[in-house]
Amino acid sequence: MKHTLRHGYTTGACAAAAAKGAALMLRDQAVLREVEIVLPGGERVVFPLHGQVCSPSQASCFVIKDAGDDPDITNGAEVHARVRLSPDVPAERIAIQGGIGIGRVTKPGLAVPPGEWAINPVPRRMIAEAVGQVLPRQAVEVEISIPDGTLRATKTLNERLGIVGGLSILGTTGIVRPISAKAWTDTIDAALDVAKACGCPQVVLSTGRTSELAVQQRLSLPDEAYIMMGDHVAYALNACLAHGFKEPLIACQFAKLLKIACGHENTHAAASELDLQRLRQWGEAAELPAPLVDTIRTANTAREIVIASGYDPHLISLVLAQADRAARSHAMALTPRFLLCDYQGRVISL
Repeated sequence: MKHTLRHGYTTGACAAAAAKGAALMLRDQAVLREVEIVLPGGERVVFPLHGQVCSPSQASCFVIKDAGDDPDITNGAEVHARVRLSPDVPAERIAIQGGIGIGRVTKPGLAVPPGEWAINPVPRRMIAEAVGQVLPRQAVEVEISIPDGTLRATKTLNERLGIVGGLSILGTTGIVRPISAKAWTDTIDAALDVAKACGCPQVVLSTGRTSELAVQQRLSLPDEAYIMMGDHVAYALNACLAHGFKEPLIACQFAKLLKIACGHENTHAAASELDLQRLRQWGEAAELPAPLVDTIRTANTAREIVIASGYDPHLISLVLAQADRAARSHAMALTPRFLLCDYQGRVISL
């Protein structure tokens, strides 16, 4: 029986719910156990509240983020909101700021400008609307925080994107779709935005950190030029084209190179057995040495083949040519160049 995956809610939705809960407690001077908000798509969702504290001048609470069945680094995080009456804020205005665990933007190209708290426009609007419904005629300050956000941020690409000191408050729909690639592809787009805004002449798309580190040791490019695309090859190539980077470098190891050469749009989903069969067919058609073709025929993995062959230059040239053809099929106007790395973290083809 097929298991139905649960969806979850974004940090932006959790922040808006916590902010509305705090605003209601401030207005009514009573502890509230749950709160309902309306997501951008019109869906009404009830969020349980925790850590409720209220006084005549301010109130606070938090929502525990539930990302559903999506492997999200912020799953289980406490998204806190404190709402306080503020004489420093103009009348009928809502000032939104970050607190502990929320990062600040330091590079151009993101949804908010450098110097601002990393709370994206849609979450800002959700928070302001939720609080404004409760306190429509009062000047208030809303502070969003995630106590362990700084630690969680070390497991993300935030610092490379120019978000330092913590996490960003994200989300456009309020909903996290389970096992979706959107979080990753959004990060690719954001990284390319930053690279373009910083004037990078070229970008490097990497399938993994080992390959990326190998290339960083060989090339003199700014940090913003390095884009972690993971398995999202076709998406990253088309995103490069959309951002004006027509000659991207692609850093990968042989197994991923073969998957790219076989034309997979996403290199995680491919069946390795079929890839090896295709490699054998290419090798036979190219009249590679019989011992090498035999190695391909009996091997279990692409890594096994390339190591057993001693990184045979004819084998590598064959797969590089196929990978170039496949990459251009995803984004025809591109002229990509592949940087093949070995499994010890060294670039072996530039």
